[in-house]
Amino acid sequence: MTKTTNKYSPEVRERAVRMVLDGAGQHESRWSAIMSISSKIGCAPQTLNEWVKKVEVDTGQRGGVTTEQAEKMKALEREVRELKQANEILRKASAYFAQAELDRPMKR
Repeated sequence: MTKTTNKYSPEVRERAVRMVLDGAGQHESRWSAIMSISSKIGCAPQTLNEWVKKVEVDTGQRGGVTTEQAEKMKALEREVRELKQANEILRKASAYFAQAELDRPMKR
C-alpha cells in the first residue's frame, strides 16, 4: 500500500472547487471550467473534478458516501479487523490451555 502526499493545501482545494462551482456561468460547460481552473493551479483536470464531486457529496448535492461516513466506516473496519485478530489469539490460547489441562496427570 503506497501513501500519497497531498501536494495541494486544503485552502487551495477549497478555492479551486469554489471557483468551479461559482464560475459555472462564465464557461460553456462545467468541464471547460475545470480545465481552465486546473491549468491555473497546476493540477490535473481529473483531480479537480474529483474534488468537486467530493464536495458535492459532502454537501448533499450528489448521492454517495460522505467523507465523514467513509472515515467512520474505515475506523470500524479497522476495529473489526483488530477484534478478529484478538479473538483468534484468545481462541488459540484457550485451545492450548485446554490441551495442557487434558495432558496433566490427575491427582488422587
